[in-house]
Amino acid sequence: MQSADIHHLELIVLFMMALVVALAALARRFKTPYPIVLVIGGLAVSLFPDMPRVTLNPDVVFFVLLPPLLFAAAFQTSWLRFRRSLTKSSIMAFGFVGFSVVIVALVTGFLLPGFDRRVGFVLGALVASTDAIAATSIAKRMRLPQRLVDVLEGESLLNDATSLLALEFSVAMLVADSTPSFGQGALRLVALIAGGVFIGLLAGWIIRWCQLRLTDAPLEITLTLLAPYLAYIAAESAHSSGVLATVVCGLFLGEKQSESLSARARIEAAAVWSTIDFVLNGVVFALIGFQLPYVLEGIHNVRPAELFRDASILVGLLIALRLLWVYAVSWMAFAFRRLLRQPAEPPRGNEMFIFGWTGMRGVIALAAAMSLPQLAESGDAFPQRDVLIFLTFCVILVTLVAQGLSLPFFIKKLKVAPGQPELSPVQHDVRLPC
Repeated sequence: MQSADIHHLELIVLFMMALVVALAALARRFKTPYPIVLVIGGLAVSLFPDMPRVTLNPDVVFFVLLPPLLFAAAFQTSWLRFRRSLTKSSIMAFGFVGFSVVIVALVTGFLLPGFDRRVGFVLGALVASTDAIAATSIAKRMRLPQRLVDVLEGESLLNDATSLLALEFSVAMLVADSTPSFGQGALRLVALIAGGVFIGLLAGWIIRWCQLRLTDAPLEITLTLLAPYLAYIAAESAHSSGVLATVVCGLFLGEKQSESLSARARIEAAAVWSTIDFVLNGVVFALIGFQLPYVLEGIHNVRPAELFRDASILVGLLIALRLLWVYAVSWMAFAFRRLLRQPAEPPRGNEMFIFGWTGMRGVIALAAAMSLPQLAESGDAFPQRDVLIFLTFCVILVTLVAQGLSLPFFIKKLKVAPGQPELSPVQHDVRLPC
């Protein structure tokens, strides 16, 4: 890399850091979750002429930014609460994602011009799953009831394996003109999950084994910084779920931190990870806003009115599907428990609506869309690639900004009891489970 390139990179990093700090301070001033303000701010800045070009590189997102953010979210998650909400989280992570992919594929073929079911499957896989970074960043700062946060957090940490598998198969249908069977899909999903869990546990065990033999806090903390990359890269190299491996590694080390880390290391690690989490989250959400010019410049021969109409249809469909799924599954579970004569309380309508309204999508969906291949094996252009990226961007923007900003209104209007303030990793370590 030449010195001019390094100088340009330094200016970009300095600009991004200054923007993140300024927008986060603005968010605190107006008591708004900073991810929302960062997305809006990044979008506004991108519209100014002569602004630095900051493109979202999918490889940087998946291999640099994503592992520590997933690890931090999992590391701070209580294993007991995660286990209690595992059934509900799994129903959302696997059942709802599959349901959304199928319905989006079927519906978009009729509603969106130029889309067939194969392109609809790609679109459904891109936008079906909620984002762990967005969900945990916004839900906790809105002080939602802890039981809702637990399920939402668990869902967002687990659902990427399902959506990325659906994307892998749907892209294969378009690029290689192959249609995998249900059995192949089921086996691949099992392999992704089993491989991700095993590699995550193995990576966590290796890091913990090393930490137990160290008494120097900086070395112990450095090992926790290596953990997410070790788990993610190892799992991806083994063609398993890197996302799931990182989450499992984070949950394992978070649960064992009182044994693995010295008291000084736990205190210092809390400050280190808090700073890393804030900086990387800030960069990720600002990057989302910066992408609008690049999303639009690739679209030709499609009128803006048609684009925004298609985006409105898709966003409305996704919001309706999530609300429908949440209400239907909640009442079916209640009826099933009553049928078995088990004690059960009727679902709370206000909490079901809030949970259904918190389906935020984030940078993983946008990075996945931008990583779609340019060409099929036949040499033809990938169908509707630029439109797919635009629709994904619109879903992220609306679910993050519109739904995120309206959450306080609905929480107050529906009289949902607020949860406790967010705890730091150190507080989480010493808090007794209820």
